[in-house]
Amino acid sequence: MTKALPRVTYSNIAADFGALHDWLDQALPRFRKASIGQAWPNVVAGRHDVSGRAYEVHCPFDHDLIVARLVAGDRKAVKSAVAAAREAFPDWSGMDWKARLKIMRKWAKEIDRRKYDLGMAALYEVGKSRLEAIGEAEEAVDLIEWYCDEMERNKGFVRPMARALKAEETSCQLKPVGVFAVIAPFNFPVALACNMLGACLVAGNTAVFKPSPQSGLTAALLMETAEAAGLPPGVVNMINGEEAGPLLVDCDGVDGVAFTGSHQVGMRIFRKFASGPFARPVICEMGGKNPAYVSARADLERAAEGLVRSAFGLSGEKCSACSVAYVETAVVGDLLKRLKVLAEAIVTGNPEDRRTFMGPVINEAAIERFHKAVKAARSKGRIVHGGDRLAGGSYAKGHFVAPTIVAELPPDHWINKEELFLPFLSVQACASLDEGIQLGNRNVYGLCAGLYSEDPREIERFLAIAQAGVLYVNRRSGATTGAWPGVQSFCGWKGSGVDGKGGLGPFTIPRYMREQSLTIMRG
Repeated sequence: MTKALPRVTYSNIAADFGALHDWLDQALPRFRKASIGQAWPNVVAGRHDVSGRAYEVHCPFDHDLIVARLVAGDRKAVKSAVAAAREAFPDWSGMDWKARLKIMRKWAKEIDRRKYDLGMAALYEVGKSRLEAIGEAEEAVDLIEWYCDEMERNKGFVRPMARALKAEETSCQLKPVGVFAVIAPFNFPVALACNMLGACLVAGNTAVFKPSPQSGLTAALLMETAEAAGLPPGVVNMINGEEAGPLLVDCDGVDGVAFTGSHQVGMRIFRKFASGPFARPVICEMGGKNPAYVSARADLERAAEGLVRSAFGLSGEKCSACSVAYVETAVVGDLLKRLKVLAEAIVTGNPEDRRTFMGPVINEAAIERFHKAVKAARSKGRIVHGGDRLAGGSYAKGHFVAPTIVAELPPDHWINKEELFLPFLSVQACASLDEGIQLGNRNVYGLCAGLYSEDPREIERFLAIAQAGVLYVNRRSGATTGAWPGVQSFCGWKGSGVDGKGGLGPFTIPRYMREQSLTIMRG
């Protein structure tokens, strides 16, 4: 039955998904009964591991609902996982890359077979809307398939080189590094885990996967799919818990780190891995403060919809979420009216409901950040819409806030600089498009940026000077959001990354490899 269901991506979320919603109406109660609240151990060398402290994860839209019972792995568990990955590395890295791809493609097929379970797990763990959750699971499949295809297109990243002498044979190869710690965030527990693990394993490395403490259910289901696909024991291991991240980073047996999370933590890992006897690779995606620019020559209806979808989708808890809009003064009043109308129409609530567009924020810490931002916005600017925690009734057991729009803040206000990870949009008036881009470029982050303009010269100008790795123009489905594997690379500049390259694109796998030159004299 599920084979006939429509496919969800981040660009087609306005399509007709009636059949999918009808199916989910029946599937969600079954999944909740069968999988929610169960105990899930860690996985080391293909075996269950319970070394550590037991803890519970509660649902962000219903505090009384225990999503999963997990184990926060201790130092012993981490060391065992790293040792298992190291033991598995010679056979996995030494395997012919074509044989390795067969196993990885089996994994992609197994994830595809379980994608609705994975999406529903993300709905309960994170509070994602139905379409956000299922779209993420679809993306996970495409990520692994994309990286397999990239390895194949590049013939295993082996290429012959020119010869200085007739008798010599020369080549250049990219080879795997070793054992990677793969540290994933809560907001895309399936897709971002598969983004990092997919490229890491396709390249020939082995991994210790550390999901967000909130996201052990999706992690456990992913490990089930890896086992079912025939990944050899130890190639990917999984350790839950807050403490496991620092323990992994401090472990001498780790050869590299792939991390998605905050700028502060990512830079701390980067500095540590550069300070030893030799630098070890660190692959980081560290958030964003993503601006969108609205010209006086923009289609304001398109701009308003793109801004609202980008700012308030997934409750703003995306590193790519639009959080500042620089709008030419001549149209700022009109655009604010349109934004307010669209924000008022947003359905915020329980993601089990098909009507819900915006679910909860992840926890009380996010609520505290929201209150701090609202207080500052009321003091120095003007709240156009929202600004309230939603409480009582159906909101009583969750972390719900209203989608919030603020205007008239000073350009250098901290709300316009810091990543909030909230459904919070600051609208800034500017005299010209160039002035707006200059303000946006001053930020320490450089992940995504968007433009709305019907003027070809302005589009060309934006593409030439905007300092971000991912640029969008006139995108109705999201001003700064919606990258898809093989369609848009997702690469952070400045404080959003460490090497100017990113995931989802043609330069991802080499980040998990190192170059070796081979010269062999024949005769």
